[in-house]
Amino acid sequence: MNIQVLPEHKLSSVAPLKQCNVEKKEVELILVKDQNGVQYTSSSVVPSPHTGPPGCSEEDERETWGKKIDFLLSVIGFAVDLANVWRFPYLCYKNGGGAFLIPYILFLVIAGMPLFYMELALGQYNREGAATVWKICPIFKGVGYTVIIIALYVGFYYNVIIAWSLHYLFSSMARELPWLNCGNIWNSENCTDPKLINGSFLGNGTSYAKYKITPAAEYYERGVLHLHESKGIHDLGMPRWELTLCLVAVVFILYFSLWKGVKSSGKVVYITATMPYVVLFVLLIRGITLPGAMDGIRAYLHIDFKQLNNPKVWIDAATQIFYSLGAGFGVLIAFASYNKFDNNCYRDALLTSTVNCVTSFFSGFAIFSVLGYMAHKHGVKIEDVATEGAGLVFIIYPEAISTLPGSTFWAIVFFIMLLTLGIDSSMGGMEAVITGLTDDFKILKRNRKLFTFATAFGTFLVALFCITNGGIYVLTLLDNYAAGTSILFAVLIEAIGVSWFYGVDRFSEDIERMMGFKPGLYWRLCWKFVSPAFLLFVVIASIVTSTGLRYDEYVFPEWSNVVGWAVAMSSMLFVPIYAIYKFFSMPGTFKQRIAYCITPEHEHHLVAEGNIRQFKLKHWLAI
Repeated sequence: MNIQVLPEHKLSSVAPLKQCNVEKKEVELILVKDQNGVQYTSSSVVPSPHTGPPGCSEEDERETWGKKIDFLLSVIGFAVDLANVWRFPYLCYKNGGGAFLIPYILFLVIAGMPLFYMELALGQYNREGAATVWKICPIFKGVGYTVIIIALYVGFYYNVIIAWSLHYLFSSMARELPWLNCGNIWNSENCTDPKLINGSFLGNGTSYAKYKITPAAEYYERGVLHLHESKGIHDLGMPRWELTLCLVAVVFILYFSLWKGVKSSGKVVYITATMPYVVLFVLLIRGITLPGAMDGIRAYLHIDFKQLNNPKVWIDAATQIFYSLGAGFGVLIAFASYNKFDNNCYRDALLTSTVNCVTSFFSGFAIFSVLGYMAHKHGVKIEDVATEGAGLVFIIYPEAISTLPGSTFWAIVFFIMLLTLGIDSSMGGMEAVITGLTDDFKILKRNRKLFTFATAFGTFLVALFCITNGGIYVLTLLDNYAAGTSILFAVLIEAIGVSWFYGVDRFSEDIERMMGFKPGLYWRLCWKFVSPAFLLFVVIASIVTSTGLRYDEYVFPEWSNVVGWAVAMSSMLFVPIYAIYKFFSMPGTFKQRIAYCITPEHEHHLVAEGNIRQFKLKHWLAI
C-alpha cells in the first residue's frame, strides 16, 4: 500500500481525521497453525470494522442527504424567499429597470457566487455546523455563534410573516374575498370603494400604494394586524388569537419538517421549493392576459442608464445580492455539511445561485403585469401602484386578484405560494441553529428531537410579541436590526478568517481533496481580495445610510433605536468576547497563545515545536 505523505502546510485541518465517506473494504484473515511440524492454514473474509482513518467510527458517521436533489432543493428553497417576490422587482423598477441588472449581475459574479461557493465548500469539507467549523481557526468560533444567534432572531419575526400568509389563505376560502368591499366590522367610516379611486380622486402627490383607506389596506392593517388599536411600540396589547393559531400551525409544520434532520426536511422541500415556480408561472400567464399588463412589464424593463450615476443604486444592488443568496446565516454551511465528501459543490454553487437570481428577475414579470393592470384600472401611473414588502403582497396584489373572475381560486394559489416561499426559508434558518449547536454540544445531538422542539417553541414565544396590536412595530424593529449590519459584519469576519488566517491556498487544497481539482485563480482572488472589500463596502454603506426607525407615518421613539442596536450588538459581541476568552484559555506565552488561536486545532503540536505557518510572510502572500 503506497501512502503519500503531504508537506505540513498541505495537511488538512479536519478531513484526514473526519473523512468517513470512504469505501468499506473486506479483509481476508489467514490463520497458520503449526502441528507436529506440519503447517495448516485457514482463511476467512470478514468485513472491515472501520470505515475510515483513525478517529472515525460508525457511530461518528454524519448523516447525509437521501438524494442529491434533496440538497439542491433545500438550498434553492432557502435562498428563494419572500424577498425575491416583494423586493427585487420593485428595486429593479426603481433603480433604472434593465440598467439595474448591470450592478446586480456584477456583484453576483465578483462577490455573491464566491461567498456562496466558499460557504458550501467550508461546510462540506469540514462536515460541521457554523460554530464547530472554526476548528480551522479557533479564534473565529465566535463568528459561528454570531450567525447562529442571528438565524434565531430572524425566526422570531419571519415566522410571523408566514402566519400572516396562512391567515390570508384561510380567509381566501370564501365565496367573496373579505378585502373586496367596505362595510365589514373592521372597516373605518372613511373606507373608500376602489372603483371610485382614480387619478383625479387621488390628487397630486398622492400614491395609490400609500392610500390606506381602501378595503384591502384596511383588511391588512385593521382586520389582520389591528394596528388601529395600538398607539405605538409602547402600546402593544395582547396577541391576536387568530394569528396565534396560525403561528402555532407554522411552528408545528417547522418542527415536523426538521425533527428527523435532513432525512425529513429533504422530503418537505419537494413541495415547498417547487410549488412557487408552478404558481409564479400560472400567475404570469394570467397576468399578461390582463388589460394594462404590457405597460407594467415595459415599466419593469425600461432602461435608464443615468440611474447608474446614483451611488444608492449600487448600494441597493450590493445589499440585495447579499441578502438574496443568504450567505452568512450558517444555513449553507449546515446544509453542505450533510453532503457526501466528494460532492461537486462548485457546480452546486453556480447552479443554485443562478437559479435564485433568475427567479428574482422572473417574478418581476408576474408582479408588474398585475401592477400594470392595477394602474390601468384606476387610471394612474405605474409608479403610483408600485411598492415593495408587505404592502405589495398583502394589499396591492390581493386587491388586484379580488377583481378577477374566479378570485377565490387565484387568492388561494397566491397565498399558497407565499406560504411555501416562507416555510423552506424558515426551515433553513432553524436548521442552521439546530445543526450549529448540536455539533458543538453533543448532549443536544443525542436529544435532537427535544432540542428541535425547544427551539421551535422558543421562537413561538418571542414571536407572540409580533402578533399583538402593535406587533408590526416590533417586527419592523427586528427586521431592521436583527439581521442588518450584524449579518454583514459576521460574513466580513468569516471571509477574512477563511481567506487570510486559514489561507486561500490551504482552502483551495481542501477543495481539491474533495473534488479532484483546485479552484481557479479567479475564485482565489475573489476570496482573498474582492469579497472582503465588497463586504466592507456594504457594511460601511449600511451604517452610513442607517436612519431612525419608522413605519409609514409613525416615527419610532429614540429608545427603540437604542433597543434595536442592542439587539444587533448582542450577536456581534460574540466575535470579540469569544476571541478574548480563547486567548486567555490557551497555555504558553503571549506569542504561543496567539499561535494556538489562529492555528487549526489538529496542528497545535506544531506550535509547541515553534513551526507556526501564520507567523511566516509566505502564508499571508499565498493565493
